[in-house]
Amino acid sequence: MDNIQVTLAIRGTTSLGEVIAVVGSCGTLGNWCHQKAVPLQPAEDGTLWKKTITVPRGLEIKYRYLKGFFLESKNAGGPCQVIVNKWETHQQPRSLSPSVSDIEITDGQFGFHDDVECVDSGWLTCQTEIRLRLHYSEKPPVNITKKKFKKSRFRLKLMLEGFEEEDDEESLSSWHKMTTTLEISMISDSGYKSRHSQPECGYALEPTQWTEYSIHTMDPDNLELIFEFFEEDLSEKVVQGDVHPGHVGAACLLSSTFVESGKDNGVVTLPIMSRNSRQTIGKVRVDYLVIRPIQGFECDMRQSFTKYWQKRSALDVGHRGAGSTHVAKHHKIRENTIASFLSAANYGAAYVEFDVHLSKDLVPIVYHDLTCCISTKKKNDKHSMVLFEVPVKDLTFDQLQLLKLAHTTAMKVHDHKDLMDEEEYIDEHQPFPSLSQIFQAVPDCVGFNIELKWISQMKDGSWDANLSTYFNMNQFLDVILTCVLKNAGKRRIVFSCFDPDVCAMVRRKQNKYPILFLTQGVSDVYPELMDIRCKTTQIAMSFAQSEDILGISAHTEDLLRNMDSIKEAQSKGLVVFCWGDDNNEHANRRRLREHGIDGLIYDRICECLVPNISASATSDASNVCRVLDCVWFRSWLLPELAH
Repeated sequence: MDNIQVTLAIRGTTSLGEVIAVVGSCGTLGNWCHQKAVPLQPAEDGTLWKKTITVPRGLEIKYRYLKGFFLESKNAGGPCQVIVNKWETHQQPRSLSPSVSDIEITDGQFGFHDDVECVDSGWLTCQTEIRLRLHYSEKPPVNITKKKFKKSRFRLKLMLEGFEEEDDEESLSSWHKMTTTLEISMISDSGYKSRHSQPECGYALEPTQWTEYSIHTMDPDNLELIFEFFEEDLSEKVVQGDVHPGHVGAACLLSSTFVESGKDNGVVTLPIMSRNSRQTIGKVRVDYLVIRPIQGFECDMRQSFTKYWQKRSALDVGHRGAGSTHVAKHHKIRENTIASFLSAANYGAAYVEFDVHLSKDLVPIVYHDLTCCISTKKKNDKHSMVLFEVPVKDLTFDQLQLLKLAHTTAMKVHDHKDLMDEEEYIDEHQPFPSLSQIFQAVPDCVGFNIELKWISQMKDGSWDANLSTYFNMNQFLDVILTCVLKNAGKRRIVFSCFDPDVCAMVRRKQNKYPILFLTQGVSDVYPELMDIRCKTTQIAMSFAQSEDILGISAHTEDLLRNMDSIKEAQSKGLVVFCWGDDNNEHANRRRLREHGIDGLIYDRICECLVPNISASATSDASNVCRVLDCVWFRSWLLPELAH
C-alpha cells in the first residue's frame, strides 16, 4: 500500500508555550499514544494550526486533537514528555480515508466535531498534582494566639515561589514555571467555585466550606508554598499608601516536606509569622494530598467514558452480585463470589457491584469488609472454636485462599454458621477471588461497578474497623487501576468510592473510566463522617461538579426525604445512582424509577428480576451474553453498534 500526503488544519487558541497536536490510529499519528502525538504548526495569527502528514492511501484513519506542552525527554533520545491540558473526547473520533495526495482537511474549531463540542481535561502523564486544603472538618484550620488579632477574621492567598529566573526561555526552569499551574476551588452545600486566579487579598475561610488549592507541577520537590494572611475587616487599621493593606503575616511550606515524610497525604501545622517581625502570631493547619501519575501503565487516547452517559431507564445493579448474604435470612450463594456475579447476570443485571481492596502482597481482591474472622480450634477441645478478627490487608492472597473464614458479624452473636460450607470450596463459591479472576470468569457483557474500598474516619474520631492507617493511596490505586485497564476490554466499568480523595485521584490518574462519589448524606443508620465533603448529598453534588466526575451514588435513606435531589443533581450534569437497604423494597425502587434515578443498587436481584433463560449460577458465558445483548449494552459502551 502506497503512502500519500495530507495536510490537517484546525483552529484554536493556546496559552504561552502550549501547542495543538494530533493523535490517531496509525503509526504516523502515534497509534493513540500521547507521547507520540504530532504537534501542529501555528499559521496566520496563531489561531490556525496545520501539519502535513504521510498516511497510507485509502486506509480509514481515526484521530483526535489535543492541547498541551511538549517537553524534551530528560534522557537523550527518549520520547517527549507530553502534558495533555485538553483533548477531544467524542465517542466517534474524526476520521479520514484519503485516496489522492496533497489534499488539505479543514477540521473547523478545536473541540467541535459534527457540530458537537466534547472536550475533557487531561490526566496526569508526567506531572504531579499537590493539593493543599483548609477546612473545619475536625477543627478550625487557623488558630491565632496574638491578642491583637484574636477577634480578627482573615483572608488567605497562596503564593508559589521557588522558580529561579533565567534569561534562556528554553531552560528547564523556564519550562517548569510555564507548566506549573495553581487553581483554587471552594465547595459547600450551596455550590462550588473554581478559579485560576485569586483576589489581591485572597479568599475568606468559612466553617461550612472546603477550600482547596491544586498545584500541577513538573518539579514537585522544589516549591515554596506561602500562605499570605490578610485581615478581612480592614477598617481604620489600613495605613494610607501601604502596598499590602491588611497584610498581617505569612506561613511557608516547602514541598520537599512531603518527600521527606514519605507520605502522600496528611496534615502539617505551620507557624504564621508576623509581617514586620520574627514573632509568631498563630498557626495554620494544612491538609495535603499528593497525586502522582499512574505507575506501570500508559493510558491511550483511543476512547474515554469519564464523563459519558447516555440517558435510559434505571439500570439494575446487583449489590455484591446476587446480594448481601451475611444479613440475609436465607441465602444460597455467597456474596462477592464468581457464582454470585454469574447468578445476577443470568437474571438480567446490567451491572454487578463489588468492593475491591488489596491483600498484603498487593493483589487486588474482591471482598466487602476491611476485616475478616479466622476460626481456630481451642487447645485440647476439638469441638470448640474461637474467632479472631484480622484486617484483610495483613493477609497475603495465598493466605486468604487457605484460611477458613467467617464474617465479622459472627463474632457479635457467637454464630459459627457463617463459616464456609463444603460446597464453597468449589472455585466459583470461594470468597476472596482476585479481581483478575472476576474479569476472566464473568462475561464482558456484564458491567462492573467497582467500589474502591478505603477507610473512613467518623465524626467522633474513630476509624472504620479501627484502622487509622492503610496503604499508600497512590500505590493502592495504581495497582487496582492497572489491573482494570489491562483486563476490562469492552466491559462497562464505573468506579465508586466513599473517600473523596480517592475519587479525585481516579479522575486524575486515568482517562478512560468514570467514577461516582459514594455518599451517605444525613443518616440515622450510619454514624456521621468527619470529612465536610461527606456530610450531605448537596455538598456531594458540589464536590462531584468541582472534580468534574460523572456523578454521585447517593444513600436512598437521604433521597427518600427529598426526591427532588435526583433532578437537582441531574440538572447539574451529574449521573445519580443510589444504594442502601431501602432499595430492597419494591415500592421504593418504583418511586426512585419514577423520579428518574440512573442506577439502582440492591440485594436479592435474582428474586426481583424475571430471568430470561433457565440458568443456574454457573451458566456459561455465552448464555449470559445472549441475555444481556440488549439496547443498554450496545448504546452505552459501544455507541457505534447502536446505529
